[in-house]
Amino acid sequence: MGSSTVVPLLKNVDQRRRDLDARHRPWPQITLSELLDRVAAEHPERPFVIDDQNTCTYAEMQEWSRRLARGLVGRGIESGDHVAMVLPNSVETVAVRFAIARTGAVAVPINFQLRAEELAYVLTQSRASAVITMEEFRGIDALDALDRITPGWERGQRGGSLPELRLVVTVPHASARPARSTALTLGCIERDPDPAIDDELAARAARMDPRDTTTIFYTSGTTGQAKGVLSSHDMELRSAYGSAYTRAFEDGRRILFALPLHHVFAYIEGLLASMFVGGCAVLQPAFDPRESLLAIERHDVGEALFVPMMSLAIIDAVRAGSYDLSSLHSVMSAAQSAPARVWKELSELLDLEQLVTAYGMTETSAATTFTMPGDTLDNLVDTVGRPKLGGSAGDPELGGRLAEYKAVDLSGRDLQPGEEGELAARGPIVAPGYYGKAQETAEVMLPGGWLRSGDLGRVRVDGYLELTGRSKDLYKRGAEMVMPAEIEARLDRRPDVAQAHVVGVPDERMGEVGCAWVVPNEDAKPTAEELIDYCRSELARFKVPVYVLFTTADQLPLTASGKVQKFKLAERAARQLGL
Repeated sequence: MGSSTVVPLLKNVDQRRRDLDARHRPWPQITLSELLDRVAAEHPERPFVIDDQNTCTYAEMQEWSRRLARGLVGRGIESGDHVAMVLPNSVETVAVRFAIARTGAVAVPINFQLRAEELAYVLTQSRASAVITMEEFRGIDALDALDRITPGWERGQRGGSLPELRLVVTVPHASARPARSTALTLGCIERDPDPAIDDELAARAARMDPRDTTTIFYTSGTTGQAKGVLSSHDMELRSAYGSAYTRAFEDGRRILFALPLHHVFAYIEGLLASMFVGGCAVLQPAFDPRESLLAIERHDVGEALFVPMMSLAIIDAVRAGSYDLSSLHSVMSAAQSAPARVWKELSELLDLEQLVTAYGMTETSAATTFTMPGDTLDNLVDTVGRPKLGGSAGDPELGGRLAEYKAVDLSGRDLQPGEEGELAARGPIVAPGYYGKAQETAEVMLPGGWLRSGDLGRVRVDGYLELTGRSKDLYKRGAEMVMPAEIEARLDRRPDVAQAHVVGVPDERMGEVGCAWVVPNEDAKPTAEELIDYCRSELARFKVPVYVLFTTADQLPLTASGKVQKFKLAERAARQLGL
């Protein structure tokens, strides 16, 4: 596939978009629970969520979320309360999410991998009134973390470091007895119809505004401590619809993902987007390439959501096994760049009709840009697409799009198309700021509602975005600023390199120097000296990394959305090198 090669085009793209708009025009400003109720009325028996053990239809999810909402109200949850969710991907997670929305409370999805101190920070900073938590998952003991944070929680004792916490609900594994006999479980709070509570829920629904905050998403933390991003019903649904419209969903599309629902990528691009065509989310609690391929085969999955590290593993698994992937026609692989060979192998091995990448962040309600059907391979490799189409959800003032971008310099001054700077976005799916962090909000907001992304890049004349790095990833060697993405791009060209991640590490003479973390390709054994010599032949002297360290893909520290946490790699390198 050369520079003029066209990525296979999904059939009937324009017709599918017209069909979507016909069903959702004019744009209905509604809440999350209203969307579920509408789809359940239209497609009650269609599967909505499938996990490892259960299939839940739209009608079943509607009823389940109502029973849970009654239980939450009966236990004292008020409109506007913050309800934390510490749950892996499962049908229970989806039911809890919609139940919280029905009560008018605000969901606070939390990464279940957080340790006690990290969890305590999010619960405290978000001012959580309630926690709905798993008991244990893949060796992570969530109840032990609660014991450390707020001892006696299972007996109703409150106080300690979480004085606002009033309710803790546990979600035992489906096949296990509750780990704590005195704890309140999810099944225990479900309630049958109750006239008083149902009247209260109806009154709350009448008062709800789609512009109300419905979620506080905590950022992935690629550069440090997480911040809570404010997200409304309308932001989430507009973004999800725009993604379904841009990717031209067919009726009933089934989307598989192992990416966690506590992050906007899976939640919006997978779960919510599927609802606009009465589709289905096929959830995996953790990524396993073989299990992903078997699930695609078993559940007639049409689209899979990956990050590049997953895409590489899928390629290896397809080569090693035999699977019926005839239902799979689309893959969305985003969160980080991938070399041309990955896109080519995905397309050819999986026989895909559509292959897209995208760009976005928690603060922009997941993807704001996409490569388009029919784009060249060069666009997949060199860009992250152009602003996604909005269809009926688009903003007329933005030409029907949901977000627009510009590049700015360090002072916030606008740059011309093609000039490199920090990317900034605005539009109806861009967050208004961070919960309880006025200073941090002020630091990222520019006049006119523009949000500074922290990503470096350029907006091309044709509207496509090119990323060149993170502003906080830059390091200064002597008097020269070094952009890690440039070094990584050179290393990624080598056939013996699967991934390269460059960070700055302390140096007594230069202040900082480069260290490249390299994941070799299978069966390849490059040496540090070979890679440093290669960089010397390709790059200016000040850009050449002084150190090369080797690792494996499963040892890379990742955020929930699959992005490498550079600050952790820098800390690890400094320790390993004794700096």
